[in-house]
Amino acid sequence: MKKKITIRDVAIYAGVSRATVSYVINGINKTSEETKERVLKAIKELNYQPDFTAISLSKKKSNIIGVVIPSFDDSLAPIFKENHYYTEILGGMEYVFRNQNYDLLISGVREPDDCKNWIQKRNLDGIIFLGLFPECLYEEIKTLDVPIVLIDNYEKHGDFYHNIRIDDELAGYLATKHLIDWGHTRISFVGHDLTNISVDVNRLRGFKRALQEANLSVDEGLLFDGRGSSFEVGYQMGEKLLEFGDKTTAIFASSDILAIGIIKALHRHGKEVPKDYSIVGVDDLVISSYSLPSLTTIRQDVFNKGRISAQTIIDMIELEISDPVNITLPIELVVRESSKLI
Repeated sequence: MKKKITIRDVAIYAGVSRATVSYVINGINKTSEETKERVLKAIKELNYQPDFTAISLSKKKSNIIGVVIPSFDDSLAPIFKENHYYTEILGGMEYVFRNQNYDLLISGVREPDDCKNWIQKRNLDGIIFLGLFPECLYEEIKTLDVPIVLIDNYEKHGDFYHNIRIDDELAGYLATKHLIDWGHTRISFVGHDLTNISVDVNRLRGFKRALQEANLSVDEGLLFDGRGSSFEVGYQMGEKLLEFGDKTTAIFASSDILAIGIIKALHRHGKEVPKDYSIVGVDDLVISSYSLPSLTTIRQDVFNKGRISAQTIIDMIELEISDPVNITLPIELVVRESSKLI
């Protein structure tokens, strides 16, 4: 087995002390340029890999950001497999973190004690919570001196932190108004989880506002709660919609993932979109322009949302920005093939 190169080996090779090597690795300006170059050359030629865990403990900075994702299972694998929203938003974060020398560590929602221990054990420089940030978790970690950024959060205790989101009520309103403007009066709403996801509650509020402005009644029988955020849940909701026959002619799905699953179910049972049903989603994920038919949706730039979240947490760490700020990102209606005039 090849011997692991140590800081002592680098010091001997470069003809300097171990303290000098440590200064160079940690960016401490206590050496001449000539000595610094000699140490860096030794590091390269010996292929020395510094112990960044030890470095982070000594500097009290790890350059690692934790990202917590809602999960009610033992693994996050199903979320990444079935919901491209997380893939795109994490891609935006990783792009910023990599360019600014930070690493990304992902975890599912944990018990408050576990989450607090995870933050401390990993010596995380900051935390980003996607969506779910329960009050019990807030109570447990608010004593930690660690920057926190929230995404898509509407909880009252979330007001103490930076919060990045879109106007979700407006998203529901614009999607539903589009269907109304194109002649639909019997419109269904399909959400992910109206009990636990406040984003859905706000999109439903916008849905109802558009109907009320058009003097259309809200049919509670046409409101569906999928209790999940996957293509399969959307497919199940599509089959459920078919049980109502021609009672509905249009569907507002609270995400593109649900919408595409619904379209698949409708097609599997001989229905055509948009001939038999018009459908609108939210997010404008990359897959939405490639689905068949391509999906009419409310566009939020999910990748950019990730980038802004990452830059916000870095600014909090490096510029010591503490006053909480709510950032509301723009949205727009993108009309494609899944909706039509009637």
